[in-house]
Amino acid sequence: MSLSDWARNGWLVEHKTSPQEIKDLLGVVVRDLRDCAAKGLSDDWRLAIAYNAALHCATAALAASGYRASRDAHHFRVIQSLSLTLGVDNTLIKQLDAFRKKRNVSDYERAGAVSTAEVEEIAKLAGALRKRLEDWLRQNHPGLLPK
Repeated sequence: MSLSDWARNGWLVEHKTSPQEIKDLLGVVVRDLRDCAAKGLSDDWRLAIAYNAALHCATAALAASGYRASRDAHHFRVIQSLSLTLGVDNTLIKQLDAFRKKRNVSDYERAGAVSTAEVEEIAKLAGALRKRLEDWLRQNHPGLLPK
């Protein structure tokens, strides 16, 4: 299945990005990677911040590919699209999806559901995804990279 197939299914919408949009999305990633390491925050909140960094990496890759996710199952679709944009393997996508679900529990259902080890894992994953995104942009969409 391709991104255009996803668009035909209504999961994605065509989108024309710009260097400014990619710069702004990368700015969110950098901020969130820094902020998830802040002292004094709960592990629940730190996980949500690191997850947001990873989600914005996937959003930037999707935008650079000419799409954005439709509103229905937005986070799920953005994460799943990593296989079609950055060529991320299914193991990593499953990890990100598990963190998506964990974030939902800690945001909407129950406090204290996140461990420090989970925060460290998602932060490391998000940092690696940022590097992969930047390398992919340099190779495939250099005109979208900030100057």
